[in-house]
Amino acid sequence: MTGFILKTSNNKIIRFSYYPDTAPVTSKAFASLLPFTRTFIHARVSGQEVWTDNAPSLDIIQENASVFTEPGEVVFGPLKPLRTKTSNCMGIYYGEGKGLDCCNIFAKVFDEDRELLKVLGEAIWKHGEQAVTFEKLV
Repeated sequence: MTGFILKTSNNKIIRFSYYPDTAPVTSKAFASLLPFTRTFIHARVSGQEVWTDNAPSLDIIQENASVFTEPGEVVFGPLKPLRTKTSNCMGIYYGEGKGLDCCNIFAKVFDEDRELLKVLGEAIWKHGEQAVTFEKLV
């Protein structure tokens, strides 16, 4: 369980690595969901982030949870605790940002692919939603 790839609508591949030490439960649960496709939109208030509120459900613990992220990090909102505003949401920060509520921070883009992620984020910001596919990194 090393990581996953994201395929854009124009077949660009962006690689991510899991955080096995700080988010082992989320990383393993996310890996078990692969492959899947979801439509991402740009965040309104949380900064340079693309996100979906239609992520596959993960009934897991809250771990490595924060509203503070680094550029390139991936977050997932577990179903519990019930008060969480980010349940069933997934976000990818391509730049600076701060979440609305705690999410599990469980992966980060490869340094070599950071510019590709920025291009994706800016394309969604300027042109609207985009379907992306997540698959296992081989």
